Amino acid sequence: MLWACVLLPRLALDGVLRRRPPSDEPLVLVSGPAQARVVHAANAPARAAGLYRGQRLVAAQALLSQFVMVEHDPGDEAGWHRLLAAWAYRYSAEVGLFAHAVVLEVSRSLNLFGPWPRFESLLRDDLQGLGFRHRIALAPTPHAAYVLAGVRDGMAVMTPDALRRALSPVPLAQARLPPEATQALSSMGVRTLGQLLALPRAGLQRRFDGELVAWLGRLVGDEPTPMESYRPPDSFEQRMEWTHEIEHVEALVFPLRRLTGDLAAYLAGRDGGVQRFELELEHRSGAPTRVAVGMLTAGRDATLLFDCARGRLERLALGQPVVAMRLVARELPPFVPAGRDLFDTRPTHAVPLEQLRERLRARLGEASIQHLRRTVDPRPERSQTSAPGASPARTALLPRPTWLLDVPRPWRGPSPDILAGPERIESGWWDGGDLRRDYYVVRTAQGQRAWMYCAPGEQGNWMLHGWFA
Repeated sequence: MLWACVLLPRLALDGVLRRRPPSDEPLVLVSGPAQARVVHAANAPARAAGLYRGQRLVAAQALLSQFVMVEHDPGDEAGWHRLLAAWAYRYSAEVGLFAHAVVLEVSRSLNLFGPWPRFESLLRDDLQGLGFRHRIALAPTPHAAYVLAGVRDGMAVMTPDALRRALSPVPLAQARLPPEATQALSSMGVRTLGQLLALPRAGLQRRFDGELVAWLGRLVGDEPTPMESYRPPDSFEQRMEWTHEIEHVEALVFPLRRLTGDLAAYLAGRDGGVQRFELELEHRSGAPTRVAVGMLTAGRDATLLFDCARGRLERLALGQPVVAMRLVARELPPFVPAGRDLFDTRPTHAVPLEQLRERLRARLGEASIQHLRRTVDPRPERSQTSAPGASPARTALLPRPTWLLDVPRPWRGPSPDILAGPERIESGWWDGGDLRRDYYVVRTAQGQRAWMYCAPGEQGNWMLHGWFA
């Protein structure tokens, strides 16, 4: 087996920064009791000014007079962790959660996504798009991948022998051992994992409890790793809150793009789609404003979800300023990709039909898109009607022109060549619109395909009723 570890060294900070537009303003996360506040994390401008993790907030304020201060929320951090686990589920059915890391078994996934360098590039592209800094390593065991990701980004170890060689120089301080074991081993002169692995297991068992020996066995693959496999939930809920009030709908576009992007990543992980979801705009007081977003068919493309939600938001008049936005999707039907031709001749930047249809519905209204439907009346003038809603299922039909004339016209040109027919239509006796016609698919002298009819049993006095594309 091969396990990839995605280490997230700044998970809490990245979760906050991705809610905000890019800025060079110093920002720190703070935690701890009211009388002893400390810096939990700092962005790059704050670190450049001398702020660091664990620094007393009073000292940070003395060093830098102005910076944005955000309260660290462990619940939010756990939510980002679960979101990335759901994203990883797209690439593997075995996903586990470690502290600030996600591990996934990839040996079988390589057959689908290609060799490891290409697979690693896919993971990094996704994580960059989601806005999370990361380190990735590959190893035969999840614990080894977890350790190696903290030592060197991009390390890939494929075999057990190579694993022992890669682990040997790792300092115990970076080996993610139990803290009490690290301190005791250091006092004994053991400084690296190679020295620790060379010690007799029986001696370690006597001197330490069984946890250390079991941990070493899981590290090198001598023992199985007891790990609960992650499964994405059957619903999606994500919330974004900001410190200021938003009074205009246009300012909600950035958080909306993040939320719909997260929903798309979650849906791709569970190989599902969404047809309806709801946006809740929270205010300082009163009930939240709810915006329902519905689509004709289930989808999961991030651009499509964003366009549909944005179109509905743009038609909304805000009664109160917004302080938070929540996206809730509880109905997640299966996703069926649209069929595409092998040799697709559409332009590179052409908008897919489904995305264009949903964008028009969102911006123009639910009844803006009409679909032609067949009726039970066989008379051509009354055989179709229009109605809003999803496209009707296609059925095998007799040839019908795409352009049907409002009123049939006498054909004045040379006699056409008959391609198909006759198809006799005889109906309408019950409402006074009685007709008896023989219809033919014909080709004119100019090469056009047309739909014409004449009196039953005759082939003359042609009447033109429609043109084929």
